[in-house]
Amino acid sequence: MLVPVGRQTFVALIEVQGGKVLALPKGHLEPGEQSVDTAVREVWEETGLRTLPISPLGEIDYWFYSRRQRARIAKRVEFFLLEYRSGSPAHHNDEVDGVRFVPLHLAAATVSYPGERDVLGRAEEYLRNGAGSDLLAAKDIHGAIGAGALP
Repeated sequence: MLVPVGRQTFVALIEVQGGKVLALPKGHLEPGEQSVDTAVREVWEETGLRTLPISPLGEIDYWFYSRRQRARIAKRVEFFLLEYRSGSPAHHNDEVDGVRFVPLHLAAATVSYPGERDVLGRAEEYLRNGAGSDLLAAKDIHGAIGAGALP
């Protein structure tokens, strides 16, 4: 999820496990929901930020261990490039410990999971190849959050 501030673009990452893990927001499909709607909803719930979908970024598959279910769980997540519209990270839900803003060019090296590094690389490539140039050029008229809102 891109957050333009002045001439720099940040990515909103969620902090989990006491801030030891940094990740992209994600979640499960609600009944009748399309994957892009899930992405927008989960970003809002986990970061407190409202977004506009720009482009699909692909999907990743991974396994995790659920302590609650006492089993390994297979998960597939579809990611989308989203642009910040409104909201505040002060309003994230209790599923996450916090929200951290990281410059886009550092985000792939910052996230904890390899699959998410690939997703962030695709976001950078999308913007670098001109497909996102309008997004970056128009960021000032879309009301980017002020630098004071960044931690």
